[in-house]
Amino acid sequence: MSRLEGPPAEGVRDLYPFLYEGRADLESVLAEACRSTEEKAAEIVRLRWQVAEASADALMECAGEMALRFASGGRLFAFGNGGSSTDAQEVATAFLHPPYGLSLPALSLTSDVAVVTALSNDVGFDVVFARQLAALGRHGDIAVGLSTSGGSANVVRAFEEATRRGMLTIGLAGDEGGRLAELDLLDYLFVIPSSSVHRIQEAQTTVYHVLWELTQHALGAVPAP
Repeated sequence: MSRLEGPPAEGVRDLYPFLYEGRADLESVLAEACRSTEEKAAEIVRLRWQVAEASADALMECAGEMALRFASGGRLFAFGNGGSSTDAQEVATAFLHPPYGLSLPALSLTSDVAVVTALSNDVGFDVVFARQLAALGRHGDIAVGLSTSGGSANVVRAFEEATRRGMLTIGLAGDEGGRLAELDLLDYLFVIPSSSVHRIQEAQTTVYHVLWELTQHALGAVPAP
């Protein structure tokens, strides 16, 4: 038998309550951890099927529009905050340096720390993406913004700038879509119907990889499924 001594770190008890419910033997802790993992895996599978069923046609159409932009010399710009910043970098990497198929021009607006910190310090964090699109974006480019809440002010501002420049706008959000769902200017919005940031980001990863693969198909770079 063993007991975890001392108060848990902030937030840890909510994530792993079974570790702090008094005395617990190793077998019961492992069983509860296994149950929790299975529940999370089942939830992400359910979410992915749910998004696929609701958005299959939109994903196909969106990929076709992306392919048209790339074929005409368009470029992709991805952006987001926190974990979505990491996802934005993965979006750019997937298109720019794919495991197979065509290498397509893509850039994450969170990659240049000097630019992000300069704009945040000198102007304001709300414009860190919009100002970059104002400088780099042009008609026919693609803007992909990720926000688990759908409420990130700098993502909203970036989409407003992208629309002014005639860019294809693609949003990925969670829950009910937040402020992004209220925008009339987005060409495509894919919403993950969950309140869990973890599940939202996992499903968003699937969405943008599906968009990448469908775009490759639309460009004729790889055989159609």
